[in-house]
Amino acid sequence: MAKGTVNKVIILGRLGQDPDVKATASGTQVVNLNVATNELGMKDQSTGQRGPDQTEWHRCTLFGRQAEIAAQYLSKGSLVYLEGRLQTRKWQDQSGNDRWSTEIICNEMQLMGGGGQGGQGSQGQQYGGGQAQPAGNNYQQPNNNPFNQPNQPAPRQQAPQQQAPQQAAQQSTGSFDDFDDDIPF
Repeated sequence: MAKGTVNKVIILGRLGQDPDVKATASGTQVVNLNVATNELGMKDQSTGQRGPDQTEWHRCTLFGRQAEIAAQYLSKGSLVYLEGRLQTRKWQDQSGNDRWSTEIICNEMQLMGGGGQGGQGSQGQQYGGGQAQPAGNNYQQPNNNPFNQPNQPAPRQQAPQQQAPQQAAQQSTGSFDDFDDDIPF
């Protein structure tokens, strides 16, 4: 990568059709996804009504283990979070004419659930080929994703000596006005 340049795409959208599953000559699985993202229509100043939503379609490609997971769990209508890079490639159609396609080559995927039958409900699962992962292990546990609130860890238990003052305060039957705090203002 040249200094001072960035090629990164983040998509959160719904599949417009079931994943298109293929394989390379070497046997690596490839999945193409058509993902739709929506933007609210512009508000008309005179009437105050919104115009039609703007839908943008994105062609996304996944390889290897990510492709296998996408093929297994995603279906039309599934909500998915994808990260990757833009890539334009040149190819020839059946008539021999040159054609170009721009697609997102994905290196991170998170199943967000909802919509299609392959969704994970409100549980998100993250799958990525990130740089820090060992070769062949593309699975990552969900991290601090704001869409992934149900998977938060349980609060840590306090040591017994720290619990005594809190238990005494909880057992107190005094009114709210009896509460004595140490706020310095």
